[in-house]
Amino acid sequence: MSLSPPLHDSHTHTPLCNHATGHPREYAQAALDAGLAGLCFTDHTPMPAWYDAPWRMRLDQLDEYVDTVREVQAEFAGRLDVRLGLEADFHPGTERYVERILAAHDWDYVIGSVHYLGAWGFDNPEFVAEYGDRDLGGLYRHYAALVEGAARTGLFDAIGHLDLPKKFGHRAPDDSALLRVLDVVAGLGLSLDFNTAGWRKPVAEAYPSPELTRAAASRGIPFVLGSDAHAPGEVGFRLGEALAQLAEAGGRVVTFAGRQARG
Repeated sequence: MSLSPPLHDSHTHTPLCNHATGHPREYAQAALDAGLAGLCFTDHTPMPAWYDAPWRMRLDQLDEYVDTVREVQAEFAGRLDVRLGLEADFHPGTERYVERILAAHDWDYVIGSVHYLGAWGFDNPEFVAEYGDRDLGGLYRHYAALVEGAARTGLFDAIGHLDLPKKFGHRAPDDSALLRVLDVVAGLGLSLDFNTAGWRKPVAEAYPSPELTRAAASRGIPFVLGSDAHAPGEVGFRLGEALAQLAEAGGRVVTFAGRQARG
């Protein structure tokens, strides 16, 4: 696969999150093979020991993560622009913990994501049956309130996979709650993760949806392209199609370096 113009994949993971495979060097090589100009690693941040422990690196692994990405940066220097980032969870009460993680190193890009509604990991296929006991309208209002909370913390550069609860096909009855989130995101000058992983999931649609993408673009919100790769073979996944969809919507694509938007 060759992508033109050269693109950056700004949402990728590593085996330290315990649900990805392949050495970061393999991700970088896959990015080169895909014709990408750059790659940003955004593995899941450490969190307090009681939160989501099986699905993220431990605090004592954070330096290992940084050192490994720095080694890949050096190895691919002049061939691929490798950047250091994080996907940080927003869960009320953990903001100070996350703030300390973000102060520990010089990050290029930080995605803020919501993966839990209370104790329910709503994007985990193990717990998908819970959707049958939920009112979708209420679910999306709860989720949107959390995403708005994430945006208002000032901790993050972009909001991750905006309409993630649709992953298994449970779409919102309407977009009103997430449209209000877009108003907040626009007002705060944040970006959105345009996440192609949705095309690999049962919903078979990128995050955000075409309708929400157009709404975000109309508000002047920039987009950051990402595959959410959890294996080297997923790096660059359908980024060309993502770029075309964003162009049709009038969206602007940026990357991040040193926590500053470029493009």
